Amino acid sequence: MDHAAHEQGAASVRFANAPTRRIEAGGTEFVYRELGSDGPHGVPLVGMTHLGANLDSWDPELVDLLAAERRVILLGYRGVGGSAGTPRDRFEDMAADAIAAIRALGLSRVDLFGLSMGGMVAQEILEQAPDLVDRVVLAGTSPQGGTGLSTMTGVFVRGVARGLVTFTPPTSVLFFTRTRTGKHAARRYQARLRRRTVGREQPVSPAALRAQLRAVKLWGHQRPPGASVFSGPVLVVHGDSDRMVPPANADALRHRFPSAQVRVFPDSGHGVVSQNRRIVADLIGRFLAA
Repeated sequence: MDHAAHEQGAASVRFANAPTRRIEAGGTEFVYRELGSDGPHGVPLVGMTHLGANLDSWDPELVDLLAAERRVILLGYRGVGGSAGTPRDRFEDMAADAIAAIRALGLSRVDLFGLSMGGMVAQEILEQAPDLVDRVVLAGTSPQGGTGLSTMTGVFVRGVARGLVTFTPPTSVLFFTRTRTGKHAARRYQARLRRRTVGREQPVSPAALRAQLRAVKLWGHQRPPGASVFSGPVLVVHGDSDRMVPPANADALRHRFPSAQVRVFPDSGHGVVSQNRRIVADLIGRFLAA
């Protein structure tokens, strides 16, 4: 297949039909999905998702928008979904896994997009391998010692319980405000998550979820760090009504990355990226292309 044909084929892949691929790295096998084609800078965007999520948990519309201009690689976590191994309970280890997988894919330079827990993993990648990363987007996340992280387990459990009582998906309860705008955004989000009907991942196991909650709690109890060793461009996106990772953490990230661009969206919770997906995709696109 010539280069033009390859580019055309890559462009036709969307989140709903992107094949799940596998890569050996760090002594185990990770799943990942790849969309889009190399943009003008040739640096792919590597995405890491939120707590309790597998590859199917990405917002299809957001991923398709991002992949329209660049190559996007969505990485799975060890022991989650189709990835082998025992789930990690420290972000340092999750970061080491991600670095190993990125290098096994033959990549020497990437942009990072860390969503919630994925943003915590991304920050550890910046500490362990700063030369691997060009630019980073941190959405709905926090540095070590961030506000509210040590109590996130309680917030999460209460959100799941409320979802069961009201027959509402837990992510609708936890990720969106209870305003008219938030409820509408939650319904549309759940509908988009159902777009992928083939090749879906295994559900996240209770063991994996417990390990991730331990990692968040440990991260929350750590001493707030000083300025990062990473000196590249950083974009921080947050919702002003985030109950899982309170918005004060956006300011904490500004201290961690003094030159960061920070954008806080009104009437938006932990699902800020999905609720404002078109604006956020445009914001990320311009940030990565600058």
